[in-house]
Amino acid sequence: MAESGLLVSLAQIAVVVALAFPLMMYLAQDSLIFHPQQLAEARRVAIAQRGAVESVFVHAADGTRLHAWHAKGAPGAPLVIYFGGNAEEVSWMLDAVARGAPQVSWLLVDYRGYGASAGSPSEAALVSDAFLWHERFSGTAKSIYVFGRSLGSGVAVQLAAARPVAGVVLVAPFDSMVELGKHHYPFLPVSWMLKHRFDSAALATKIAAPLLCLVAMRDDIIPTERSRRLYDAWGGPKRWVGLEGAGHNTTDEHADYWPSITAFLK
Repeated sequence: MAESGLLVSLAQIAVVVALAFPLMMYLAQDSLIFHPQQLAEARRVAIAQRGAVESVFVHAADGTRLHAWHAKGAPGAPLVIYFGGNAEEVSWMLDAVARGAPQVSWLLVDYRGYGASAGSPSEAALVSDAFLWHERFSGTAKSIYVFGRSLGSGVAVQLAAARPVAGVVLVAPFDSMVELGKHHYPFLPVSWMLKHRFDSAALATKIAAPLLCLVAMRDDIIPTERSRRLYDAWGGPKRWVGLEGAGHNTTDEHADYWPSITAFLK
């Protein structure tokens, strides 16, 4: 009887764990997907004092104050709207674009809760804010490209599917957050649990804008097959650049990275 009771208790514990863990992951998914990195106000002011950089604020429809960096290129140059990774404070990109593509104008977007932007991030909010930034600059820019890195690829694809853009640059992109979640959590019912789905592959077939897809061939966060599925679904002209030896966070160090981007933007 004692052994039988122990087995029942163990079975009950197993059931509780089996139910509690998915619930915990569901409640924690925002913190797993988004890792806001904020920028101190003193640092923002210091960066804004650079001659070719403008610190830009707009207000979303719900009143949230949003921020982006506008790095101005040559007169008449295209504007690239940049959406970064899930733990990226984008001011570091100011030096990178000044070295890699100095003739182009850049708008480096702070997601909600990131950098100098207020609010809390979500898929719906980030995409809505992307539309707002595009509208803010569409009347002044000669042409607009969108650039999405990792998580930002999901934002960039939704913007390109809904607004006119001259081209799309995606670095370490994924086909959908659901499929990526299944890869990392095969024991969870990800399809039922996930609120922020970023289903880029479903939109890719409708996008006619040219695509430059840069993929780290040693990416242990976003497997290359997830990038390939998005690439294969793309409806417009496209170019795949496999960055041999690069990992998820070392794409910029590859010799083919900036030359591929600058050639595409020309």
